[in-house]
Amino acid sequence: MANVLVVDDSSTMREIVSSYLRKNGFEVTTATDGRDGIAQLRADPAIRLVVSDVNMPIMDGLMMAEKIRTELDNKSVHIIMLTTEDNPLMRERGKAIGVTGWIVKPFRGEAVLGPFKRLCGLQP
Repeated sequence: MANVLVVDDSSTMREIVSSYLRKNGFEVTTATDGRDGIAQLRADPAIRLVVSDVNMPIMDGLMMAEKIRTELDNKSVHIIMLTTEDNPLMRERGKAIGVTGWIVKPFRGEAVLGPFKRLCGLQP
C-alpha cells in the first residue's frame, strides 16, 4: 500500500519525483493523468498525499482534486500541485477546491522532504 500518489503525464517527472520519495522512505504509486489518479485512490485507501501536475490530458490536476473532494468525498488526503503554473487565479482555484499546497517546478526534493513526511504521518 502506497502513502504517496504521484500524478504526471511526463514519465520523466513521475520517475524523478517517485524515485526521490522512495529513496527517502515513502511508498509510492504513480498515475499518468487525473483519471488514472482517481482510479489509484479508489484502489488504495492508504494514500495520504497526492503530488500532481496541473496540465495533463484526459483530466487535469485541478479537476482531479475537485473530484477527490466531491465525488470521492475524500477530505483527508493532502493534495500538492507540482506544476510550471504560477498563475495566482489558478492557485486560488486550487485553494477553493481544497488543494493543500502549490509548488512551482523544478522539483527540489530536499525542500519538501520534511513537510511531505509530516503530511504522510512519517514524522511528528
